[in-house]
Amino acid sequence: MKIRLIVLALIVCAAGTASSQQTQSPAAVAPAAAPTPALPGIGPFPGEEKHLKNIRQLTFGGQNAEAYFSPDGLRLIFQSTRANLKCDQIFTMFLDGSDQQMVSTGKGRTTCAYFLKPSLLNLPLHRVPQRILYSSTHLGSPDCPPRPDYSQGYVWPIYPTYDIFTANDDGSDVQQLTDTPGYDAEATLSKDGRKIVFTSMRMGDLDIYSMDSDGKNVKRLTHEIGYDGGPFFSPDGEWIVYRANHPHGAKETAQYRQLLQENLVRPTTLELWLMRADGTAKRHITELNAASFAPSFFPDGQRVIFSTNYASDPTQGTMGNFELYSIDIKGTHLERITFSLGFDGFPMFSPNGLHLVWASNRNAKAPHETNIFIADWVP
Repeated sequence: MKIRLIVLALIVCAAGTASSQQTQSPAAVAPAAAPTPALPGIGPFPGEEKHLKNIRQLTFGGQNAEAYFSPDGLRLIFQSTRANLKCDQIFTMFLDGSDQQMVSTGKGRTTCAYFLKPSLLNLPLHRVPQRILYSSTHLGSPDCPPRPDYSQGYVWPIYPTYDIFTANDDGSDVQQLTDTPGYDAEATLSKDGRKIVFTSMRMGDLDIYSMDSDGKNVKRLTHEIGYDGGPFFSPDGEWIVYRANHPHGAKETAQYRQLLQENLVRPTTLELWLMRADGTAKRHITELNAASFAPSFFPDGQRVIFSTNYASDPTQGTMGNFELYSIDIKGTHLERITFSLGFDGFPMFSPNGLHLVWASNRNAKAPHETNIFIADWVP
């Protein structure tokens, strides 16, 4: 159970601690150590990670996750609990791990950050003004929201004070995009920068919605009872991949609704689904009977990379062993990518398809430590 609860804080965007949050400026946060040289295969199966070459560790210490590339492929935005921070805040850095800066408010809990498409100005790429997208609870309270009641078993918190915001990439000019009651989070952006897809409880269930990048023209895309979340656009913007847990039968549905009234979900099993960007043509692409999540597309749009505990052995106490896998959009050709005991999740390809970034427990120097890694992708 301990391993599963550790992974809980990584899988769901909304997990956190109950400690008070102190406002921090970027200068108040201890800088990360310098990047290390390329790492060999780390874990019980060195050499098996044939698709990953020149693995580099970008963060050192704390809990770091959900690193996503900027449109120009030069920077990463991610969430981190480190130093004096009591729960996740949003940071940016370059691909070598340098210039790590906190760009969220330092209040509440934040999650699921993404770069918006940059302004087309005649400036060097590293100076192109950009805005960022993230979710935060800071309008509800400057403190970290409380942890869920684990006496009810393995549950995720769905904090109702989450709303979606944009800001300049230095953290200034914070603007609110959503203001409906209930959870609004898990937002990502289409490649052309025009559409945001996100998860919301505004209609009483956890469903996926889309909206314009300025927050207008909100459209509900899923209507099935159950948790639909973690959406991600295909490179051409025509499809959305997401995770889902739909209860079966009256008993499971009643249990789901009861937990949802307490702003909780129990995601024992999550499968990956695919739908068109308008919410039509839904179909599942995994039937692994496992906790599969954090899907994103390969650059060709024909395959999906994701994290799952499909290979975990409950008899050996390894249910917290999450690895990266790939599968095509027809739901065939499942392939394991990582072989490192512990957690590997939140994978994303660089815009040019040459690099993969993800979060992992590998090379951890302390319990619960999760860091950001980047590697050259070997087709």
